Amino acid sequence: MSNRDLLKRYMNPLLRGERRMCRELVIEAIDEGVQPRELYHKLIWPAMERVDEMYRDDRIDAASEHMATRINRTVADHLQTHMAHRPEVGKRIIIACASGESEEFVAQMCADLFEADGWDVFLLGGGVPHDEVASLVGRLQPTTMMIVGSRPTDAPNVRALIDYIREIGACPSMTIMVSGGVFNRAPGLWKEVKADLFAETATEALEKAANAEPRKPDSRIPGAPKKRRRRRRPPLLVQVEENA
Repeated sequence: MSNRDLLKRYMNPLLRGERRMCRELVIEAIDEGVQPRELYHKLIWPAMERVDEMYRDDRIDAASEHMATRINRTVADHLQTHMAHRPEVGKRIIIACASGESEEFVAQMCADLFEADGWDVFLLGGGVPHDEVASLVGRLQPTTMMIVGSRPTDAPNVRALIDYIREIGACPSMTIMVSGGVFNRAPGLWKEVKADLFAETATEALEKAANAEPRKPDSRIPGAPKKRRRRRRPPLLVQVEENA
């Protein structure tokens, strides 16, 4: 069974809230030799993208969206216990997100995948005040921070969090990566919120975080205003009158 066929078979029971049918399809795929990591990338992630898109387009109601998200979370919890883990890579990541069931779930999936790739993972979730997030960053000194947002209203909050972390110099070498629907739908938005990296999918997130260079710290004192250069006045032109 191809990944496309599996996704097609999975979506109908998922949207109807049929938990048992969804679990049976996933178990069937594992029995056929499909790796749990592949099911994360090729089934659960695209299924969540479709659910989010259908909900935004008013093709499904909130009840269907909530049931689908919870089924996917249950399936992901099952897959996580069967996922092979690679050796530790000596890198650390904090994963935060906007407050919301689907955002929390996407953050959880990314946490599972980074952990399977050998990262030390700290899943923060959503709803944590900016100063407490920055305090955690300061204590852990992570290689990367990932922030997940899906709604247009999430972008200003993400920008404010990034500004705060950078302003106080919590971890100057840490790269910040954003992901989620709002950044997928608005090209260039990740740059406007001052992120260092953008990942459209979990696969991209893993690759970009693994290959990212440490961020070059700002040479000025954190929080200090930029020094303005004093303009030089042009020399005065003195007209010398010749004596008559």
